[in-house]
Amino acid sequence: MITYGHFIGGKRVAGTSGRTTEVFQPMDGSVRGTVALASKAELAAAVANAKAAQPAWAATNPQRRARVLMKFLELAAKANDELADILAREHGKTVADAKGDIQRGIEVIEYCIGAPQMMKGEYTEGAGPGIDIYSMRQPLGVVAGITPFNFPAMIPLWKAGPAIAAGNAFILKPSERDPGVPMRLAELFLEAGLPPGIFNVVNGDKESVDAILDHPDIKAIGFVGSTPIAEYIYGRGCSNGKRVQCFGGAKNHMVIMPDADMDQAVDALIGAGYGSAGERCMAISVAVPVGQKTADELVRRLIPRVESLKIGPSTDSSADFGPVVTKAALERIKGYVDLGVQEGAKLKVDGRGFRMQGYENGFYMGGCLFDEVTPDMRIYKEEIFGPVLSVVRAKDYEEGLRLCNDHEYGNGVAIFTRDGDAARDFAAKVEVGMVGVNVPIPVPLAYYTFGGWKRSSFGDLNQHGPDAFRFYTKTKTVTSRWPSGIKDGASFVIPTMG
Repeated sequence: MITYGHFIGGKRVAGTSGRTTEVFQPMDGSVRGTVALASKAELAAAVANAKAAQPAWAATNPQRRARVLMKFLELAAKANDELADILAREHGKTVADAKGDIQRGIEVIEYCIGAPQMMKGEYTEGAGPGIDIYSMRQPLGVVAGITPFNFPAMIPLWKAGPAIAAGNAFILKPSERDPGVPMRLAELFLEAGLPPGIFNVVNGDKESVDAILDHPDIKAIGFVGSTPIAEYIYGRGCSNGKRVQCFGGAKNHMVIMPDADMDQAVDALIGAGYGSAGERCMAISVAVPVGQKTADELVRRLIPRVESLKIGPSTDSSADFGPVVTKAALERIKGYVDLGVQEGAKLKVDGRGFRMQGYENGFYMGGCLFDEVTPDMRIYKEEIFGPVLSVVRAKDYEEGLRLCNDHEYGNGVAIFTRDGDAARDFAAKVEVGMVGVNVPIPVPLAYYTFGGWKRSSFGDLNQHGPDAFRFYTKTKTVTSRWPSGIKDGASFVIPTMG
């Protein structure tokens, strides 16, 4: 039985609040361990530790900070199998998928090695008579990340990498459902040469989240999770004068045009809709075939593919996906399928009765496929976050585009077509933050930014890429003139450079 406390000041420390919660192993339903839930006082102790360590780290030049990240990459590569095993056991995704989770986080750390370039300011000589103007980027101080259960390696690294590279100290509040990987990442950063106190992990629930939102020494907060919580964190954090970026829910559509390569489209939907048991904010959960013939052909091909999906324990290398994260999540997903049937959608493949032989207590859900879903149904409006794909038929391209634009979420979207003009028009007109053209999961690479629109995102700046360094730094602009014998006398008008 594993006992998780916190990681503060460069070491693991036991929780002192007296409150804990269980950490499950989804593939068999067993209790893997317990995790401490931090009190307000424990969060304050972590912040005090971070605040004390941050000035020296900020004074370390960006190139030396980047070398620590380079060493971290080396250590993370050696620990890859260990990290993937912990992740798979606590989250439920397969080991192969867990390694993908880790890799996408590593790619952002690789980008952050370019911190010296990202931290450069601007300089103008002779902006006025004897006057030079220059700007500099400086760290904010102590910043925090509140990250979700579904990517326990990737999202913490997306948040921590740019923050640390920019010279901040970082407080991570990961999901209490799978805290093992974040705790191990903290140890690897320390081993790589990161000073104690620069990367801290405070495990907890709403009490610790509220403490982060209210603490005056935390200057910025990044969050990924559901939209209702994103709205709460954004509102409370901003009201406390903090810089806040929040990423919420999604209902990602994939439009299939009549000229699409149907084999490619079906493969894309199977992987993007059911991979990681649908527990991805970029999962395709709505297929939008254009025209009756396209829809009939798509559904005909999807049915046997969904029926033949191989579901297995996280350690099964041949499994397409594993269990969902908790029993509560399983029951919630099944409830949505029940609701879809009640609403009149056609359940073509029903995975509610799936049982994994030898793992009967695991949190398994078979793939589900709905046809003839309509925009007024809750299974269309709300994020299910499970292995459930809904087919919403569109009579023409305009209706397919309108479905994407009218939905309250605007995280990711895709179009499958051979028509370059249609793809170009779609990319220009669709009101969604990340667009794929014959790419089902359009997650940008680390040197571009990741972020949705509408109720999928709150705040002005996105994750990773240049936006991350803008988020975790403040710009200072200096206007300077050195004595040169010029006697201007007092001036009572606003200065100009004309």
